[in-house]
Amino acid sequence: MSEPGEYSVERIEDKRICNGRTEYFLKWKGYPRSENSWEPEENLDCPDLIAAFEESLKTKKVEGKKRPTTTPVNDTKVKRKAVEEERENRRTMGFDRGLEPSKILGATDSSGELMFLMKWKGSDEADLVPAKQANVKCPQVVIQFYEERLTWHSANAEEDKNSTSKEPAE
Repeated sequence: MSEPGEYSVERIEDKRICNGRTEYFLKWKGYPRSENSWEPEENLDCPDLIAAFEESLKTKKVEGKKRPTTTPVNDTKVKRKAVEEERENRRTMGFDRGLEPSKILGATDSSGELMFLMKWKGSDEADLVPAKQANVKCPQVVIQFYEERLTWHSANAEEDKNSTSKEPAE
């Protein structure tokens, strides 16, 4: 079972090199495609999925060399339009959707900024939202998230431990 703040990768959908780092576009288990994200290779713990994806890339390259391409010239326009539509759909995320936060499912700082995976009331989808935004817009939800993860140490146990090691006062 995954630890809080860890998510399971269902599959790898794409790969890119960004600022000299290899990143993979991931489909997360239990989350809609709208939650797919680019993650740096060093943050991932799924060597089998990475190996299978890399092998599929090699297979595609070999197949592409064997037969001539028959894709229409305007195919890039179609892809570009699909990417623009996806970006448009992604713009309305997080608090911009106007939904009320329900619960924080986990947290990550893989992008260099602390982000919460926020579950919304009346929706099955979850969004990554900046922690700074959540701290202002729903502080009670943030507090609940941290309280659920606190571990308390008994003060009595500490006092007992300290009192047995002290020498009696004169």
